[in-house]
Amino acid sequence: MPKRPEKKVFASWPWGSAPPPPHRPYTRDEWLDQLSTTGLHTQQPSAKLAEALAGIGAAIDAFGGSFTMRYTTLVATATRTNGA
Repeated sequence: MPKRPEKKVFASWPWGSAPPPPHRPYTRDEWLDQLSTTGLHTQQPSAKLAEALAGIGAAIDAFGGSFTMRYTTLVATATRTNGA
């Protein structure tokens, strides 16, 4: 049976220096260009990917053609003990 961690630590950091909170503005095309290269989008058949990107692009267009993405890094650590 796996050993349980003795100590757990959870923390989060906004990217960059505060203030202001870190953010990155994206145009529709910038977002769609990078989106197709990340996560499950890289494994979709081209027709499904095109359909998804068209829908996402339409949603961005409905918000004026751009948006601002805020980034936060989350970290979780644990220390393993020798006990049961």
